[in-house]
Amino acid sequence: MSNKTLKKLLDERARLLAELGTLPRMLHGSWVERYSVCSRPGCRCHSGDRHGPRHYLVVHESGRQRQKYVPNSQVDAAQAGLAEYRRVREIVDRITHINLALMKEDAYED
Repeated sequence: MSNKTLKKLLDERARLLAELGTLPRMLHGSWVERYSVCSRPGCRCHSGDRHGPRHYLVVHESGRQRQKYVPNSQVDAAQAGLAEYRRVREIVDRITHINLALMKEDAYED
């Protein structure tokens, strides 16, 4: 691998590491929308027009899944946080590939 290619990989890794600092609102979890049926016998929800959606973020806490309610006012922010987390995973995957390429060329640095 040429010095130019090595420099390119190192520069890309530095750029990706810097980008991680621009993703402060990331949320690691899964998105769930739920519709429900209430206990009022004559309600429209019993004929198929259910209440909702209610929004939840499913996260792992102490080795268990927990559903955290997300109010309607925070839905856009929560979905943006999930998108930021997806970007974090993309960045980590790319950095891993770069580091493996550097290791192969014995140019990996601690």
